[in-house]
Amino acid sequence: MQAKIDDFRPGYHARPKNNGTKQLFDNPILEALSRTHIMVPISMWLVSSAVLMWYAFTYTDMSNGAIGGLFVGGFFIFTLFEYILHRFLYHLEPKTPQRAKIQYTFHGVHHEYPKDKTRLAMPPALAIFMWLAFFGFFFLIMGEASYAFFPGFLVGYSGYLAIHFIVHAYAPPKNFFKWLWINHSIHHYKNEDSNYGVSSPLWDHIFGTYQK
Repeated sequence: MQAKIDDFRPGYHARPKNNGTKQLFDNPILEALSRTHIMVPISMWLVSSAVLMWYAFTYTDMSNGAIGGLFVGGFFIFTLFEYILHRFLYHLEPKTPQRAKIQYTFHGVHHEYPKDKTRLAMPPALAIFMWLAFFGFFFLIMGEASYAFFPGFLVGYSGYLAIHFIVHAYAPPKNFFKWLWINHSIHHYKNEDSNYGVSSPLWDHIFGTYQK
């Protein structure tokens, strides 16, 4: 009998547990490296963003207006990147045990333990590698413009991390920001194939994956 996809999704469709955590690695060093305090990556990205912006203003020939426009462009592009990453990588269809393991390690464990504060952001060891890869990519296609574009991208990522953390770690406020909690709760507790945008539902509306 052909195996079902769910056979390769350990814990992914399990009822979310509102406390506790899950050990992913037998090696204690790898296990420790898979966790982080939320302020570690946020601080890393904001500081590196400030340094790159300083470099853009000080050592490039770009005008202040161009730098500002590139920064805003980087911020906007991140919102699309957030949507694509969440939908097509974090929710990778686990058609084989290997793909299921990758999907669960990257994101499935978060769906099973959504209140685990130590796994609400990419751990620094992996994040540094991704920082280098993305900056190298942007520099390759944009040249010195990347010194202004990438900081906007990083600030967008920092905003996403902050929103994602507070939505999972705190009770919803009694004001208009409550819609952020509702939007992401639908993704976790009602329909995991909808509402991929965490910091904004813009791309869910555009691509038809938004659900009230």
